[in-house]
Amino acid sequence: MCTAAAYHTNDFYFGRTMDLDRSFGEEIIVTPRNYPLLFRQARGLNTHYAIIGAAAVQDGYPLYYDGLNEKGLSMAGLNFVGNAVYHDALPDKDNIAQFEFMPWILGQCASIKDARYLLSRINLTPLPFRENFFVAQLHWIIADRNEVIVVEPMASGIKVYDDPADVLTNNPPFPQQLFQLNNYMGLSPRPPVNNFSDRLDLQAYSHGIGAIGLPGDLSSQSRFTRAAFHLLNSHSGNSERESISQLFHVLNAVSMPRGSCILESGQYYFTVYTSCCNANRGTYYYTTYDNPQISAVQLFHCDLSQAALIRFPMLQTLQVRWQN
Repeated sequence: MCTAAAYHTNDFYFGRTMDLDRSFGEEIIVTPRNYPLLFRQARGLNTHYAIIGAAAVQDGYPLYYDGLNEKGLSMAGLNFVGNAVYHDALPDKDNIAQFEFMPWILGQCASIKDARYLLSRINLTPLPFRENFFVAQLHWIIADRNEVIVVEPMASGIKVYDDPADVLTNNPPFPQQLFQLNNYMGLSPRPPVNNFSDRLDLQAYSHGIGAIGLPGDLSSQSRFTRAAFHLLNSHSGNSERESISQLFHVLNAVSMPRGSCILESGQYYFTVYTSCCNANRGTYYYTTYDNPQISAVQLFHCDLSQAALIRFPMLQTLQVRWQN
């Protein structure tokens, strides 16, 4: 259960919430240009675009949850349980395991145009990273400063959709998520006009009444609607601080406090971390559940010519700025 969004002011920003029942030891990982990206059933990349993002490192390999490359192309994987279908290797396709998909795209593509070309040749396979690892059922949002698309692996093959809402959550499939916004076309950030009846003197007794009916629950469809409403009506200044602050506010509107969503196992879903990145500058900003103070890692402050992963542990402990 996650939410991702793209946001534009003077620069292009990309962010997501990661909603899970636990942390898997994710870190901010920089994959430099000369780190060998090896793929199980496709040619490896000895040199590629540098990548920064949140990932769990296993056996020296970055399993990315989300990230961006040095050209500003951004990408995130979100749970798509019950709908994602991967296919065994096909002879006329680039066969890429689902855990390899993000480095395959971000390592080679400078734009959505480049990504569309690779997507036309790709087959996502169900190969696990390790024999005892589960295969995550995912779909992905990919964005540059000009376009946003959604990629869904379905029984009938890879589906690629334009995303005019600049938002993605989980289920149902993206066309249905987008269609459901038709039910909310009467919502507005402005004060409402009385369309109920001209026989009644109805008045707006509070600010925000125009958004009555905006769903507030934690379901993926409701989070999609809420995030789209806040994002598409968003207004902020163009500075870096204003832009990042605004995107964090949009994503915080769909975050999950621990205890509000209980799983059958008795575990709780919660927002493990939230990321908001400046894709133009290669800056990865993030907060964690227990540390809402914004931290940041800058891609271009790293040695991108080296061949080893660069790792930054996420700051998990609450940081308080005392004023007296």
